[in-house]
Amino acid sequence: MTHTTRIKICGITRVEDALFCEQLGVDAIGFVFCEASKRFIKPEQAKAISDELAPFMVRVGLFLDAPRHEVEHALKTLPGILPQFHGRESAAECDSYGVPYLKAIGLGSGMPSAHALSEFKNAQAFLFDSNEPGQLGGTGHAFDWRKLDQNIPKPLILAGGLYPHNVKAAIEQVQPYAVDVSTGVEASKGVKDHEALRTFVDAARSSAGIIDG
Repeated sequence: MTHTTRIKICGITRVEDALFCEQLGVDAIGFVFCEASKRFIKPEQAKAISDELAPFMVRVGLFLDAPRHEVEHALKTLPGILPQFHGRESAAECDSYGVPYLKAIGLGSGMPSAHALSEFKNAQAFLFDSNEPGQLGGTGHAFDWRKLDQNIPKPLILAGGLYPHNVKAAIEQVQPYAVDVSTGVEASKGVKDHEALRTFVDAARSSAGIIDG
């Protein structure tokens, strides 16, 4: 069984951008629930955006070493949201919420060991970004995709430094389960450029990113 590489647009702060993503048929959108980010929105704002969308769009919530009560509040405010833990959260902490989740891995210091990844046995997928471990992504900088170990035990989501001009090559080289973009399709922090969005999606879909799964 094969499928084309999925597309996630992160850092959504406006309903018009979310609706345009839906129009383009992207698979997921991401909300940033970390106040240190210029793309931060509150769960209540994310819910208002989410409520305007059709049911089959995946909603992802990004957390960075957030206090437990903040994560629980977001999960309660947006039932069914998929948490993406982007900090130094332990596997036990991620598992403790009792919901499916994504674990982001910053490759700024290199590829983690297979043992370190194996601890997150309940993660739905690993998202690999160019940031230092435990720091926010969304820098707009790519990493050397050759760093990625091809024996990753979960679906691989590629992030960091993806743009309309390089996403096709990234997909063809890495063959990820999904690509995740924020900076590469923005007019300014948290404001999406609709032409860049369209071009990114078209480029991703034109790639030879057909993989087993």
